[in-house]
Amino acid sequence: MAGSMLQNAVIFLGAALICVPLSKKLGIGSVLGYLLAGILIGPFVLGFIKQEGEDIMHAAEFGVVMMLFLIGLELNPQSFWNMRKSILGMGLSQMLATSLLIFSLFYFFMDNSIEASIATSLSLAMSSTAIALQTLKEKGLSNTQAGKSSFAVLLLQDIAVIPILAILPLMAVVGKAEAAEHHNFITDLPTHYATLVILAAVGLIFLAGRYLVNPFLRLIARVHMRELFTASALFIVVGVAWLMEQVGLSAALGTFMAGVLLANSEYRHELESDIEPFKGLLLGLFFIAVGSTINFTLILESPARIFSLVLIIMTIKAAVLAGIGKVFKLKIDQNILFALLLSQVGEFAFVLLASTRQMGILEKSQSDYLMAVVTISMILSPLFLFINEKFIAPYLGVKEAAAQKEADTIDEQQGVIIAGFGHFGSTVGRFLRANGVKATILDNDSDRVDLLRKMGFKVFYGDATRVDLLESAGAGKARLLISAIDDPQRNMELVDVLKKHFPNLQIFMRAKNRYDAYEMIDKGISRIYRESLHSSVYLGVDVLHELGQRKYTATRKAMDFIRYDQEALEKLSRERHEKDRYILSVKNEIELQERLLSEDQLFSDLRSDSAWDGERRKEGL
Repeated sequence: MAGSMLQNAVIFLGAALICVPLSKKLGIGSVLGYLLAGILIGPFVLGFIKQEGEDIMHAAEFGVVMMLFLIGLELNPQSFWNMRKSILGMGLSQMLATSLLIFSLFYFFMDNSIEASIATSLSLAMSSTAIALQTLKEKGLSNTQAGKSSFAVLLLQDIAVIPILAILPLMAVVGKAEAAEHHNFITDLPTHYATLVILAAVGLIFLAGRYLVNPFLRLIARVHMRELFTASALFIVVGVAWLMEQVGLSAALGTFMAGVLLANSEYRHELESDIEPFKGLLLGLFFIAVGSTINFTLILESPARIFSLVLIIMTIKAAVLAGIGKVFKLKIDQNILFALLLSQVGEFAFVLLASTRQMGILEKSQSDYLMAVVTISMILSPLFLFINEKFIAPYLGVKEAAAQKEADTIDEQQGVIIAGFGHFGSTVGRFLRANGVKATILDNDSDRVDLLRKMGFKVFYGDATRVDLLESAGAGKARLLISAIDDPQRNMELVDVLKKHFPNLQIFMRAKNRYDAYEMIDKGISRIYRESLHSSVYLGVDVLHELGQRKYTATRKAMDFIRYDQEALEKLSRERHEKDRYILSVKNEIELQERLLSEDQLFSDLRSDSAWDGERRKEGL
C-alpha cells in the first residue's frame, strides 16, 4: 500500500512538473496544464493511474477546501456587507437565470423528471471557483471589473450550496439507494429530518468560530512552536470538513464559513501563511485528479451528444453572465472576460451530483454522463480564456482607443513611451511631466485607462507587447521606452519584441528583484531598475540622518552604494547558475562594498563635506 501511494505521488508530481511549465510557456495557464497532466497519466492514455484515480480525487478535493477557507479569511463580514449589492445583484440573478434555463433544457427537451431537472440545473449553474480565482491571480486581473464581478458571483454560488444541499434531501426518491456506499450521519435519519440537521451543523460552525476557535488558537500560540500552530490550523480545517461531511454537507462550504467567521481574528495572517503552501499543492493535485478521472469510454460512445451539451451549457451560462455584465455596465472587454471566466461548470457540481446520486434523484448512468460534461467544460474554459486573451481582448482595446483617436492622438515627436502605469509607472510619469517631458502611455487595464484619461494623461488601452500597438505609439521614432509593467513574464516578452522590431530604441526596464534583473542582463539590457533598491537605500539615508549624519553625506553614500551594487549585479549574473560559486561571489561582493564604503567614510572625515546640509554631525558617529 505504501509503495503504491509513493508511486502515485511520484507520477502525479512528475506529470505536473512536465505539463504545467509547458502550459505556462504556451500562455494557456497552469489549470489547463494540471488537467492535461491528469489526462496524460490517466487510464485512457498512458495508464499510470488506473481506477484508483477516483479515490485520489476525494483526497485532492481538499485543495478546494483549503482554498475556500483562505477566501473566507480574506472576506471579513464588513467587506462582505460592502459587497452585498454585487453579491445579491449579480450573483443571485446569475444563479436564478442560469438554473431556470438549464432546468427548461432538461425538463422540456430531455424528458427528465422534475426532481432530476431541478437538481441538475442547480448543479450545473455553479462555476469553478478554483479555475476563475487561479486565472485572475496568474493574470493579475483580480482588481479589474471582471475580477471583482466574478468574485461576487462565486461568493453567492458558494453560499447557495447551503440551501441547495438542504433542499436535495426533500426531493429524494430513493433516499437509501447508495447509503451503504456513501455512509454518513444524515443517511441514518428519516429524510424529513435531514434539513434540520444541516441547519444545526451550520449553526454549530457559526458558534464554534465565534466563541471557541480564538481562545483555542490563543492557547496554542502561548506554546511558541510554529509547527504546533500549523498543526492547529490544519486541525481546524480538517475538523470542520469532517463535521460537514458527516451531515452530508460540502466540506468546502463549511470551511469557507469558518474562514469568514475568523476573518477578524487576531490570528488571521498566521492561519493564511500556514495553510497557503498546502492549498497550492493540493489544488494542483485536484485538477490532475479531475483530468485522470475523465471517462473517455463514455465520451467515445456518444461524443456528439456530450460535446453538444457542454457547448449548450457553456453558451447559456456565458449569455446570462454577459447580460448581467451589460446591466451592471461592464465595459465590453471586461464583460467578455467576465462571461468566459465563469462559463464552465465548477467543482461544487461534483459534490452536488454525487449527493443527488446517493439520494436516488439521478441514476448512475445520468450522473456519469453529467460528470463528463462538467469535466470537459473545465478543460475547455482555460482554452476559451486563452483565445480571448490573445485574439479578442487586444483588438477590443485597440478599437476602444481608436474610437477616441481625436482626443488621444499620439504625437510621434514625443521621445518617451511608458508601458504600464500602475504605482511604479505613474511615479515615473508624473516626475517626467513635472519636468516638462511628455510621454505616451500604454496600459492594458481598462479601469486604470479611464482614470488616467480623467487625470489628463494621454493613454492607449492595449497590450504593449503587440508590435502594431508599439508602432502606432511611435516606437520606431521614439528615443526610449520605459517598461513599468508589474508582471515579470510580460516584461521579458516586451524585451524580446523590442530587441527584434525596434533595435535602436533605448530600453529602461523595471525589475521586481535581483533575479529578474539577471534575466534582463542575459537579454542584453543594461538600464535595469530594481523597484526595491532605491527606496530601501534611501530609507537608510533617513535613518543615518536621524542618527546624526549630514543628509548630504548620507545621500552621497547612498549613491555610492547603489553604484557599487549595480556594478556587482552584472558580475553576479554570470555566476548565478553555479550555486556554490554564486554564494562565494555574493559574499566577496558584500565584503568589497563594505570596505569601499568604509574607505569613503575615512576620506569624508578628512574633508569638509557639508554642501547643502551644514548641520554638524552628532558626537559619537
